[in-house]
Amino acid sequence: MSKIWSIYEQDIRNITTNWASAVIILGLVLLPSLYAWFNIEASWDPYSSTQGVQIAVTTLDQGAVIQGKHLNLGDEIKKSLQENTNIGWVFVPHDEAQKGLRHGDYYAALEIPADFSTHIASVLTPAPVKAEILYSVNEKINAVAPKITSKGASSVTEEVNRNFVKTANGTIFKIFNEIGVELEKELPLMNKMKGLIFQLVSMFPEINQAADTAVRDLAEGQKIVAQVQQKIPDAVRLAGQGVDFASSLIHFLDQTGSALDQAAPQIKNALVQTRDSLGAASRIAADLKGLKPEELSAELPKLEIASQDLAKARDAAGTFLSLIDRLSQLNPGGPLSRVADHMRGISDSVQSLGTKLGQLKQAVQNGSANADDLVNSFIQTSNRLSGDLDQLVSSYDSEIVPAISGAVGRAKETAATSRSLLTDAQNSLPKVQKILTDASKGLAVGTRNAELVRGQLPSAEASIKKISERIKAFEKDGRLEDLIRLLQLNYQKESEFFAEPVVLTEHKLFPIPNYGSAMSPFFTTLSLWVGGLLLVSMLTVEVHSPSEFQSYQVYLGRFLTFGTLALLQSVFVSTGDLFILGTYAKEKLAFVLFSLLLSLVFMLMIYTLVSVFGNVGKAMAIVLLVLQLAGSGGTFPIQVTPLFFQKIYPFLPFTYGIGLLREAVGGMVPDLVIRDILILLIYAMLALLLGLGLKQQINRLAAPLVSKAKKSGIIH
Repeated sequence: MSKIWSIYEQDIRNITTNWASAVIILGLVLLPSLYAWFNIEASWDPYSSTQGVQIAVTTLDQGAVIQGKHLNLGDEIKKSLQENTNIGWVFVPHDEAQKGLRHGDYYAALEIPADFSTHIASVLTPAPVKAEILYSVNEKINAVAPKITSKGASSVTEEVNRNFVKTANGTIFKIFNEIGVELEKELPLMNKMKGLIFQLVSMFPEINQAADTAVRDLAEGQKIVAQVQQKIPDAVRLAGQGVDFASSLIHFLDQTGSALDQAAPQIKNALVQTRDSLGAASRIAADLKGLKPEELSAELPKLEIASQDLAKARDAAGTFLSLIDRLSQLNPGGPLSRVADHMRGISDSVQSLGTKLGQLKQAVQNGSANADDLVNSFIQTSNRLSGDLDQLVSSYDSEIVPAISGAVGRAKETAATSRSLLTDAQNSLPKVQKILTDASKGLAVGTRNAELVRGQLPSAEASIKKISERIKAFEKDGRLEDLIRLLQLNYQKESEFFAEPVVLTEHKLFPIPNYGSAMSPFFTTLSLWVGGLLLVSMLTVEVHSPSEFQSYQVYLGRFLTFGTLALLQSVFVSTGDLFILGTYAKEKLAFVLFSLLLSLVFMLMIYTLVSVFGNVGKAMAIVLLVLQLAGSGGTFPIQVTPLFFQKIYPFLPFTYGIGLLREAVGGMVPDLVIRDILILLIYAMLALLLGLGLKQQINRLAAPLVSKAKKSGIIH
């Protein structure tokens, strides 16, 4: 042990007493810090400066005339983009835009065609045509810029679509609202008319009795006839008003059918989104099937994504159920009621899936052995629900949409029938009036015409009873008050709902304020490995008088020197990240301590390779660096890299070094920290075993080769 320590003391003495070596050593200690700091600073917040990414915009729209008003939507889009500073929008003519795009002056170009407004306005015609915005991109300029420009271009179309849907739906629901208000105003009159018809039906026995006893009791007959004659004018007036109301109701239902036809695709989208979100959650769960409990803990992020997918499915199912419930009120007990009941069961099952997913996450976190049973149960339930949703989606156009149209059609048919009945009543009431007048005259002059009047009364009674029965049948299909209440919904809120039925609520589990801080684990880990390479490139791993020491003493003694310098490198890098650059770390002390551990392990691995294999070991360390740059998931998710890197990912030291520093930056999960530290210590133990067990033998075998190589004059 004393000889090992003497090598270390001699190295420290040589460094401190030789100013040239001290300067070189100081440079080697500081260089990794500069490597990390410059890279972190350069990537601090690259997406905050996208206003420098220029997109050429050309507006050729000639406008259109809509309901007597000239409208140019291209100019409206231009005004909106001028207020948007997230992207560098440049408004130029068509030729200049295309030339600038080819020469790299612009990353992309947007062109609004001359017929843009005309195509938008075609929605009011029998053959609507979708409008287009032409988007061109020069992908050879930069790899990332096309993604930024594509997002900017898609945001333009999304905003146009959203505003169009919101405006169109607002107009439709406003018409519904106005009709509902008018119907509510006339409701007392309609109820009064209905009551009068029922009253007439109930009075016919008295009329018949009066006709039978007219001859015997003329005075009583005249009293009854006079009472009925007083109500006939009201019945005539109410019948006329009822005909007008029924016509207005038919017109309203025609407008309702057209509006529902336009909204049908959006209703279907809520159903499709429920199915797709549920399918996404099911596919994630399927990936977990058959995994061992210790493997499942690594899949927790996927379970979080599955939770988000289930939330989307639940919200979309609620949206679809809410609308179908409202529409089923037009025809209670009809096909839409069965669809609503079916969808309600699906919605409840989606809620149950959320509970199962919570149990699965708890089981995974606790390492429970029944996690696979929960996965199977989750998959079975989600597959069953997916089948139900597929059935609903496939039957939407052929069954559900016809059911919606049928409900409105039946309501319109009932209204038409009511109008016909009221027209018949209106035509019949003069006959009743004539009968009563004749009866009054007959009662006044005697019994001569009593039998004639009595003979005409049955036909009048049958007509009034027929009207009464049809009114009662109409009320069985659905109360008019319920229809009016449905029409009086807040049209502004309904319009906003259909324009954006689903809102994404984001929750950051481990929030990191900027991109530079998020990248600091990767660049810090990389700089520590580079620092180790610099040390073995500039400093020798052997002592000048090897005969005085045994192989293991040289190995351990010289490593103390390399390890000390590596720890100094780590101190400068980690503290500089935190206090010079100001990178965020939830656990600052842990960030520094973990950096020290990484530096020591990396240095031991690199030092061992060079100590055992010489210059070949340096090449091996460089190859390891190259592999770890792409295969450790430091920049891109490892799942998007080629299969080769996904296979070697679990065996690379960078994987666990970056993971350990990420725990300190975003917030520590104890079992992940312990796992990363243990694996890094395993790498350190393997390096020690290699250095202590093979250094002497491999050095002796390689000595002739090294001597021969040195004689070439180009290899040291």
